[in-house]
Amino acid sequence: MKADRPVLRIAVPNKGALSEPAAAMLREAGYAQRTDSKELVRLDEANGVEFFYLRPRDIAVYVGEGTLDVGITGRDLLLDSGAAATEQLSLGFGASRFRFAAPVGSALTEQKLDGLRVATSFPGLVQKHLADRGIQARLIKLDGAVESAIRLGVADAIADVVETGTTLRQAGLELFGDPIMTSEAVLIRREGSEEPAGLEQLLRRLSGVLVARDYVMMDYDVHADALDAACAITPGYEAPTVSALAQPGWHAVRAMVRRREAQQLMDDLWEVGARAILVTDIAACRL
Repeated sequence: MKADRPVLRIAVPNKGALSEPAAAMLREAGYAQRTDSKELVRLDEANGVEFFYLRPRDIAVYVGEGTLDVGITGRDLLLDSGAAATEQLSLGFGASRFRFAAPVGSALTEQKLDGLRVATSFPGLVQKHLADRGIQARLIKLDGAVESAIRLGVADAIADVVETGTTLRQAGLELFGDPIMTSEAVLIRREGSEEPAGLEQLLRRLSGVLVARDYVMMDYDVHADALDAACAITPGYEAPTVSALAQPGWHAVRAMVRRREAQQLMDDLWEVGARAILVTDIAACRL
């Protein structure tokens, strides 16, 4: 790396549910990642990037203050922090919902929270949600094990991240009201800042990983009589690639299709006469 080449400084979660998926995505995007969980900083000289492994909850603060250029964190953590950082790209992992919960049979609603105690690890997020609805509740900030707050007598309801709901049910709680928000991992940058060198490449690579995870390549042979019908089933990202085969009247077709639709598309293609239908993974792409 040239000495005068600017380095893009990226914050990455050092632990928790977002840590491993974030590192895996960056590796798929061609960036070097740490091999030791105790490593706090990793310089990727080949790509002009330096990674800083930080607590997920602190990442928005570092990015918002301009200490680091961009970071990967949860949307819920970003909004709760109040930091001057903004979402740049949704990364497609770490999905969760943020919900209210109370003891089974309590018949609580959001409006009934007025004047009650609500325990949460996300006071900024919950305060804004309630204030927008004219509800004044007393927020009890906890760093973890929020589901125990009601049983221990410090709260009347809780607001917490919900993935499967199993932990809440085990604690004798049930969800109420609409989701406060849905969250996932996001790439963030400082609000109003100039685009740092290397960000465009990072976005392009991460977007390529997202597409490669979401799409597969489908190849098949089809007779000219059914070519239009087959191409209508697999229109591709822009258009399918069609090549003539040595067998007169037959064509080879290649198209990108969504991974989750691949099996149904193979059935549909078979019905219109396509044969030798193959599906292969996409390792990387640029669109």
